[in-house]
Amino acid sequence: MNLFNFSVWAAIIQLLGSLAIAGYVIAAIFSLVIKCNVYQARLIVAEGVLTSLSFMVAATLLKTINLQTWRQILVFSVILSLRIFLKKLFAWEKMQILTIKSHV
Repeated sequence: MNLFNFSVWAAIIQLLGSLAIAGYVIAAIFSLVIKCNVYQARLIVAEGVLTSLSFMVAATLLKTINLQTWRQILVFSVILSLRIFLKKLFAWEKMQILTIKSHV
């Protein structure tokens, strides 16, 4: 494993993002089982997805160093756009959950 290869670092960052979301989902399941609070569990998962997507966007940006063809650039652009859109969507969802939770 070459630690000076940007693809290796991108893979490590993506692995950390995946582990983060898995940890948040496990925490949400425990919260749901112990407290039986669906809003709290949804909020935990939304925060986990936001954290994970931050890692994923960073890994995607790190991969730009290795782009060599227009096809690779197009695929990169689509993936980056999807991840940014999902991050905005989950930030909106988090705000909706907090709004509902404050009224209950």
